[in-house]
Amino acid sequence: MKFFKPLLFIGLLLPIANLFYRGAQDDLTADPVEYILHYTGLWSLRILLLTLLMTPLKDMTKGAWFIKVRGMIGLYAFFYVSLHLLVYVWLDLRFDFAHLWEDIIKRPYITVGFLAWLLLVPMAITANKKMIRKLGKKWKTLHKAIYIVTILACLHFLWLVKNDLLEPLIYAGIAFVLLFYRLIKYSRS
Repeated sequence: MKFFKPLLFIGLLLPIANLFYRGAQDDLTADPVEYILHYTGLWSLRILLLTLLMTPLKDMTKGAWFIKVRGMIGLYAFFYVSLHLLVYVWLDLRFDFAHLWEDIIKRPYITVGFLAWLLLVPMAITANKKMIRKLGKKWKTLHKAIYIVTILACLHFLWLVKNDLLEPLIYAGIAFVLLFYRLIKYSRS
């Protein structure tokens, strides 16, 4: 298991490496900004769901090392969500912050996406051993916001898509199963 964490670390960098590779090959479709936004958003959601998967995997296998990598995976989720937001603000809006605030107020899918990112910020800041010790039980309470973030991320994707809802519904279904697992687990304890 000592090689699992480094392999996971590298594996979670592969999506961004693939994006750079495709960019270098000029293979980002006819609308590169939309492609990059969709790509970083999808990987944000995938890694967020991977973070939630660690507890059920630990429970099913009794492998505590799943929990040892959960924080790292969560930081990767924050990285990809932040990259997604940066692409939107930089490449799509060209740092027009007035337009950003207008979008946050007028477009519900952007509102919930931005709110999800805001909720991730304190979790990312406190995702280290020093803050875990300092916050004590408050740390666990703070990090339970991941459940709200997951719901908001799924809403963001559902509300963004206008035609084919299959893909966002699949991710929402996976999120529902992972959140329902938590609900059952906490109701029994």
